Amino acid sequence: MQRGTLLKLLSSAAASAAFVIGSVAHADQVVKVGTIAGPDEQTWAVVQKVAKREGLDVKIVTFNDYVQPNAALDAGDLDANSFQHQPYLDSQVKQRGYKIVTAGLTYISPIGIYSKKLKSAKDLTQGAKVAIPNDPSNENRALLLLQAQGLVKLKAGAGTNGNNATTLDVADNPKKLKLVELDAAQLPRSLGDVDAAVINTNYALAAGLSPTKDAIAREDVHSPYANLIAVRTQDKDKQWVKKLVAAYQSPEVRAFIETQFKGAMVPSF
Repeated sequence: MQRGTLLKLLSSAAASAAFVIGSVAHADQVVKVGTIAGPDEQTWAVVQKVAKREGLDVKIVTFNDYVQPNAALDAGDLDANSFQHQPYLDSQVKQRGYKIVTAGLTYISPIGIYSKKLKSAKDLTQGAKVAIPNDPSNENRALLLLQAQGLVKLKAGAGTNGNNATTLDVADNPKKLKLVELDAAQLPRSLGDVDAAVINTNYALAAGLSPTKDAIAREDVHSPYANLIAVRTQDKDKQWVKKLVAAYQSPEVRAFIETQFKGAMVPSF
C-alpha cells in the first residue's frame, strides 16, 4: 500500500473516531421517570418532547398501582417518579423509610363540593347534610376544603403534617352541618339525598359531573394535594432534576393540561 493512501486511511479513521467520541460526549442524558398509565402518561409524553430540547432523554415507565413507583425510585430503578401528592409521599417516607423528596409540583385534580340544590357552598343552611369520603386521606382532604370555605374549623394541628382529620376533629361547626361519611365511590349517588357532597374528581367525572361547571367549590391549586415530581434525596440538587422540572413546568405542558383535561386536572405551577 502506498504511503499516501495509508495516511489518508489513518486520517479518515481518526476523524471517524473523533466523530463517535464527540457524539457520545453530546448524547442526551437518559432519565427514567415512573408514572401511572392514563392522563399522567399522556402528559409525560409532552414533557418528553420538551425535555429533549434541553438534552434529557426521558424514558417513561408506567405502573398500574401506587406502591411500586416509590419502591422503584428508592431502589434506584427509576431516576424520578410523578404520580402522588405530598401527604401520600410523607406517609410512604414515614412508613417505609424512603430517601425521597419533592423536586417540583405538577398538577392537581381538585376535590370539589357538588350539589343538585345549591349554587354556592355559602348557600348551605343550618343543619344541612354534607356527605364526605370515609377513608382517612380523602376525609381529611374534604374537611380541609370545608374549612377553607369557612364552613367548619378543625382543632389545631388536625389535618396537617400527616395527622389526618376526622369528624371528631371539628372544633367549630357554626351551621351545625350534618357530616355524613360514605364510601368515596358512592358519593355521586348520594347527591339526591344530601344538600351537598365532597367528591373526588375521578368519581365526579365517572358520574357525568363537570368539575368546572358543576362543583360549587373546589380546592385551590396550591393545596397540599397537588401532585409532584419526586427524586432521591441525593439527587435533588442535580442539574438534570432542574431541567426535568422546568420541562414539566413549561408553557407547552401547561397548555396541554388545560386544553386536554378541561379542568379535571389543573396545573399547580
